[in-house]
Amino acid sequence: MDLVSGFGYHSHMNPAPWSALSSLEDAATLSPQNVLDLAAAWREWETTGAVLRQEIAGLRQQIDWFKRQLFGQKSERRIDIGSPGQMSLGEWPSEPAAPEVKGRPVVAHTRKAASRRNDDESVPFFDETRVPVEVIELSAPETDGLSPEDYEIISHKESYRLAQRPGSYVLIKYRRPVVKIRASQMLVCAPAPSTVIDGSRADVSFVAGLLIDKFAYHLPLYRQHQRLTDAGFTVSRPWLTQIAQQGAALLEAIYEAQLASIRESRVKAMDETPIKAGQGGPGKLKRGYFWPVYGERDEICFPFFESREIKHVEAALGLTPAERAVLLSDGHHAYAHCAAKTGVTHAQCWAHTRRGFFEAQAAEPEAAAEALALIGELYRIEDDIRQAGLSGERKKDHRLAHAKPVVERFFARIDERFAAQGLLPSNPLTRALAYARDRRFGLEVFLADPDVPIDTNHLERALRVIPMGRRNWMFCWTELGARHVGILQSLIVTCRLHDINPYGYLVDVLQRVGQHPADRVHELTPRCWKDLFAANPLRSPLHRQAP
Repeated sequence: MDLVSGFGYHSHMNPAPWSALSSLEDAATLSPQNVLDLAAAWREWETTGAVLRQEIAGLRQQIDWFKRQLFGQKSERRIDIGSPGQMSLGEWPSEPAAPEVKGRPVVAHTRKAASRRNDDESVPFFDETRVPVEVIELSAPETDGLSPEDYEIISHKESYRLAQRPGSYVLIKYRRPVVKIRASQMLVCAPAPSTVIDGSRADVSFVAGLLIDKFAYHLPLYRQHQRLTDAGFTVSRPWLTQIAQQGAALLEAIYEAQLASIRESRVKAMDETPIKAGQGGPGKLKRGYFWPVYGERDEICFPFFESREIKHVEAALGLTPAERAVLLSDGHHAYAHCAAKTGVTHAQCWAHTRRGFFEAQAAEPEAAAEALALIGELYRIEDDIRQAGLSGERKKDHRLAHAKPVVERFFARIDERFAAQGLLPSNPLTRALAYARDRRFGLEVFLADPDVPIDTNHLERALRVIPMGRRNWMFCWTELGARHVGILQSLIVTCRLHDINPYGYLVDVLQRVGQHPADRVHELTPRCWKDLFAANPLRSPLHRQAP
């Protein structure tokens, strides 16, 4: 094989000697210059081979990542295998086989089945204040043909079954008599009740249910239209779209008040997630982004912008942050730029840092495992803090005493790796090490500030509604539609965070927002509404009807 010609070292020499090498005698005929050229070619081959092997390892890592996204489990949970000799949970040590014992057969028998308690089915598994109950009376077969005087009912036993009607839609029919006043011969009639959407046939309960089905349970409007048709109602799909748009527009002022409340928070977490919204050409949709912002009062908003530019972070957070404000995010440069411009402390997410080492396990298993173990120690310390209920200065002292030494060991190992390693910049471990080293200051913010979480996982959990929705309603036809999605998801997710039934909340505020003072619209945000109105909410006329 012509090793040298493959690397470009034969241009200044005669290649014939290389093709003639087949024995030690042939090698002895080489000149010193030939030997030097061959050694240089071998060194080049080794260097290039090492580069190619690392590139192949990187490509394999990418293929494994894509396979995991398509077919595998996406969880980043790391399972510590432990010692090979250690038994797993539920595994019992094997016992030596007992000597065979001679026995005699016995006659088989049938054991009586344990009697079941007759009142097991009488235990309620629902909230009687919210669930409609229909009672079906059953009579004892022994009383058939007897008159009421022949037996006496001394008590009742109750059993429950969960049932479902084919359609849950109800038509409210208002009968308004036309009255003739005999004294004046005047015809009078009660006016039709008003609705939250002027001139619409939709009751507030239907508007709220439509929005909840689409945004809380991710049921697209075309499926809701099919369900209405199956239930016997003839309405158009554009009408449903108009109802959703007008309902979201009514709630926009509440959304803006909640966003203003989040901006007042000292510690905020922020992220971004894509959405297809607006026409970008024939048969194409533009790519926009929700920028979810999570405040320290357990409120979240999903402002929509058309790109990932820096200006959108400033538009979402404002340029007048609270005193000693902290912005917690991933490593996207837009957050660092906004924090530097406004003087906000930029904290970094440890979960995003951990992800790089998790994805580097296939390429560099030992080094990645060491980094993951140190990060895991930080999370165990955070779990100890939660279990002990620490807060304020006690939480800060615990972090400084236990987490800070782990963080220092983590970054010391990163410096040692960079000093000792010869990996390519494209190597997954190199990228993970560089990501963590470049963000060291932000990753250490949580140590000295007890109000700063170690990661943005609380925000990641809250924004799951967006990717879940994308899998169902796929896209937003217009940018306005994307903004309406953000408005509804902001209020519904915040209701979940405060343990509020989002349907009951929407039924109330859709009726209340039109008559509530504009300067007190913040009282209708889920956090304030729970304290002010949840005990006596406004109901639909359907709910006020006697059963």
